[in-house]
Amino acid sequence: MTSPLGRVLIIAGSDSGGGAGIQADIKAVTMLGGYAATAITAITVQNTLGVHDVHPLPLDLIEAQARAVLDDIGADAIKTGMLGSTAVVERVAAILDSSDAPAVIDPVMIAKGGAALLADDAVAAVRSLMIPRAALLTPNAPEAEALTGVAVNDLDSQRRAGEALLAMGARAVLMKGGHVPGATVVDLLLTPTGETLLEGERFATRNTHGTGCTLASACAAGLARGLPLEVAVAEAWAYVAEAIRRAPGLGAGHGPLDHGWPLRDRK
Repeated sequence: MTSPLGRVLIIAGSDSGGGAGIQADIKAVTMLGGYAATAITAITVQNTLGVHDVHPLPLDLIEAQARAVLDDIGADAIKTGMLGSTAVVERVAAILDSSDAPAVIDPVMIAKGGAALLADDAVAAVRSLMIPRAALLTPNAPEAEALTGVAVNDLDSQRRAGEALLAMGARAVLMKGGHVPGATVVDLLLTPTGETLLEGERFATRNTHGTGCTLASACAAGLARGLPLEVAVAEAWAYVAEAIRRAPGLGAGHGPLDHGWPLRDRK
């Protein structure tokens, strides 16, 4: 077996504002030492004020992008983000089945500004097709509630929802706590053998656009480089926390993170 090369195939939507989606994914993977390739599912008209329009790409074009990458460059991990519809979920599930690379599944449903990024009738497809294919599932509280029916409002309910997602077939679940009230943010990594708590200060900031995309891709970068799951998640978590802390304050709405902060620390 060859050593992992850090190759991450990202299957997700494009964010013209650069804070989330494919753009954030590429930045995160690159900053954490991986190589990012992409299959774009949709083009969004987007900035810090919100998502103004969404243009899904044809199914065959989504698959052709992924096949071109997998057939030539290959992948050590695959990360999925915005899928949008049942048909795309079904096509992406088939792509995942054609690769041995572990899949980090970010079940994107709602943009930071409130725009729906997953059709209501596609939630069942994510539940039945994506969760069982997830080496790591990274839902926030509303996404976990939509997938499990468990209301997530504290650490105990984070744990219950995460355990339900494990029972639905995910091999590991990172239950994100940004939507859970409290002075600290607790993300909970659950596996069949135990749990790890990642806890930090809650920053009073409007600049959290793309946090979920960035965290999932950072986790994928670590897995693609051959790191153990717990190490990959901890490295990704620390990277994102610092990126939030250093957010540059761009735009008039939900601003992006500082994805490039490690570059400045090397000077």
